[in-house]
Amino acid sequence: MNLNSQISLSCVSDGVVLVDPEQVKGKKVYVMLSCTFRYGRDDMDVMGMAFRRDIFLCSRQVYPPLQDKERSVHTKVQEKILRKLGDNAYPFFFEFPDNLPCSVCLQPGPTDVGKHCAVEFEVKAFCAENQDEKAQKRSSVRLAIRKIQYAPDKGGAAPSAETTCEFIMSDKPLHMRVSLEKETYYHGEEINISVDIDNSSNRNLKDLSVSVEQVTNVVLYSNDKYVKTVAYEETTDTVPSGTSLKKVYTLCPLLDDNRDRLGLALDGKLKHEDTNLASSSIVKDEVLKEILVNMSYTTDLVFEEFKRSYLKGVIGDDDESPAEP
Repeated sequence: MNLNSQISLSCVSDGVVLVDPEQVKGKKVYVMLSCTFRYGRDDMDVMGMAFRRDIFLCSRQVYPPLQDKERSVHTKVQEKILRKLGDNAYPFFFEFPDNLPCSVCLQPGPTDVGKHCAVEFEVKAFCAENQDEKAQKRSSVRLAIRKIQYAPDKGGAAPSAETTCEFIMSDKPLHMRVSLEKETYYHGEEINISVDIDNSSNRNLKDLSVSVEQVTNVVLYSNDKYVKTVAYEETTDTVPSGTSLKKVYTLCPLLDDNRDRLGLALDGKLKHEDTNLASSSIVKDEVLKEILVNMSYTTDLVFEEFKRSYLKGVIGDDDESPAEP
């Protein structure tokens, strides 16, 4: 079985199946496209109940052909393969529904084996009396494929957030604003995080750290939520009382720095191929939401301990109580 390419923006998969009529022995040959949500290993199956759910199944009969080959050919690649393989090669074509999720998986631990939580796509060709018959391994071939998404050509407004911190015994607050240069970043691209702090309070800010967090929601069976820090920088910058800070920090989240992180969401990968940290999910109303991935940017502030000497004239404090007349 030959496939043209991985599933991309067009949501179309086409290929060619080579059939040996002597081996088929009067049976039919079908090709099935499946999208499966898996939330456990194969060896965890209990009482015949598999830890998986078929999200989408679609099958086509390719042999004996139901229509002429010329009408079944959709691409030039199919035409070339058919000419190369001869008369016993038959084309097939699938068009994906718009509501299917993209390929994504949760990274297993270093010692884990087998398949884990993932949304997977597969094309299977098998020989059977009818399409509902269970396919035997010796009479079927399988190819793993993946469905990927592309970022929109025009991004939205650059994200920004701001907050105001008020403190006890301080007349004025601390104000902080964090912003990015743009909305969309690509794999391996550095992220510049602009931090603007105006500390009008009487507290000294002694530590500041910035991080990129991956937030993964598995909503199909348990609504689990996983928050993983994928890039982090702890700075030595301080903002004393009555001063301000304007600075840009640069982070670059990469899978190479997080390969041992259990439960990290990754883009679906094919065998013997590497992958990336999972892209943020483009959420649409009609799209099935099995695993949702989002990236967030966090800035943490650490202040000096509030000294008791700041409290003037507090009754009950030996050091600061007013002297008796």
